[in-house]
Amino acid sequence: MASVTIHHGIRILTLDEGERIADHCGADDIAIVKADDGWWTWFVDAEGQAESYDQPFDSLHRALCAARAAAEMMAE
Repeated sequence: MASVTIHHGIRILTLDEGERIADHCGADDIAIVKADDGWWTWFVDAEGQAESYDQPFDSLHRALCAARAAAEMMAE
């Protein structure tokens, strides 16, 4: 089951293997998803579309730090 962290009012969801962004995330959520090549950070817009950075992070910790920094900027 996805774990949820709220940072500056923005939900950051760390999805388990096999979980889909569309099933767990809404507008302005950030999703962290593990893939074979690393940890991807996805941003969900008002229409439910998700966009990610160009490259994955090498650890969950780094992906979560990036998500928290993005949440701070989104909250401004």
